[in-house]
Amino acid sequence: MTSEAITVLGLGNLGRALAEAFVRAGHPVTVWNRSAAKASGLAATVAGTPAEAVAASGLVVVAVLDHQAAQQVLHGVDVRGRALVNLTSGTPDEARELAGWAAANGAEYLHGAVYAVPQTIGTDASSIIYSGSAPVAERKSLELLGKVTFLGSDAGRASAYDVAILSGMYGLLGGFLHASALARVNGIKAAELTPMLVSWLTDLQPALTTFAEEIDGGSYSGGESSLAMNQSGLATLIRAAGAQGVPFAGLDAVKALVDRQVADGRGEESLARAVESFSVASQRFAG
Repeated sequence: MTSEAITVLGLGNLGRALAEAFVRAGHPVTVWNRSAAKASGLAATVAGTPAEAVAASGLVVVAVLDHQAAQQVLHGVDVRGRALVNLTSGTPDEARELAGWAAANGAEYLHGAVYAVPQTIGTDASSIIYSGSAPVAERKSLELLGKVTFLGSDAGRASAYDVAILSGMYGLLGGFLHASALARVNGIKAAELTPMLVSWLTDLQPALTTFAEEIDGGSYSGGESSLAMNQSGLATLIRAAGAQGVPFAGLDAVKALVDRQVADGRGEESLARAVESFSVASQRFAG
């Protein structure tokens, strides 16, 4: 059986790993990158232009810097009859915009977000979420890259998950860096602090599940971790961090969300209610 020809546009760390995974599986691979030198040592055909690369394959995977770069790479390219899989980071609306462009130009479009470091692409440690064209998501070739999760026909949905997940990740990393700074000024090594921090964060997982149920249900009467209690705790943390010379705007931002709800008379309700301080954005697609 003939292996499907695949094109990869972009040979940064991710794009190169994608191309290598397809090559290892025996697919004829065509690649394009602004700097052709990035293809050195890769057993693939190097195209001179994006148009040549797209013409070589029915399945085209895009992995460039950002949405604007993806637009530039695909501008003026004949994509009729092609399946476009865009693994470039961007916003939900940017994914929908590119999906609309693809449809208007005769192509199927699938948007994806990768949860892996490049060296784990093609292993069990890699997973990718997709949304957009279901037939494209079902292609066996994509299973070579990692676990596939299809989230539906809205091309922006994978990106919506992605920005939410990454926001949570960076919030966690910001908290870790601040915790490490607080520990360091008190003579505690980050390596000594981390096991205790990880243990505590692990114990918090059930609370996140409870908060999620409260948020989805719009009912915050539980109050086991009340807004008023957390308002006081955050004030203490902010004071302590400032006194030690390591203030953190992240704490101030969380307290501002809590303060808004307490000021509205919601102090005895669950901390989860602080999500309503994002009311304009969080209710945009409500119902």
